[in-house]
Amino acid sequence: MLKLYAMFLTLIFLVQLVSAILGFVFINETKDNFKNNYENALKQYNSTGDYRSNAVDKIQSTLHCCGITDYRDWTDTDYYSENGFPESCCKLQDCSPQRDADKVNDEGCIEKLFGIYEAYCLSLAVTNNPYDSVTSVSAGLLLSNFKGT
Repeated sequence: MLKLYAMFLTLIFLVQLVSAILGFVFINETKDNFKNNYENALKQYNSTGDYRSNAVDKIQSTLHCCGITDYRDWTDTDYYSENGFPESCCKLQDCSPQRDADKVNDEGCIEKLFGIYEAYCLSLAVTNNPYDSVTSVSAGLLLSNFKGT
């Protein structure tokens, strides 16, 4: 029985290790997917209140960010050429920034969004398998340190 138990634990560890490796290998594809979707939402942004525009407004006002990598991403949009920056980019509440870059958040949203997504994935991994969470987190940290060198 102990051998069978050890074999199952080893199998679970290997599956988690492979999934961690695959996660780090495909991290750029996931990030690019996030970025492309957010770019499309900015290009199709309007003030009529469709779901994409509402999502962009909610993200920018909640995370205190503006654009994808920074506020200059808005300058390539139709909305900016007609109206300037949206109010959701404002540093302060109830501002009307038009084209005044000093009144808008200068940090982009993609890094914040992707950080939240990674934290969510990590919490799912820990929640789904609480007994192996230390092993999988340690393997993930080891792989991220290895990838960074």
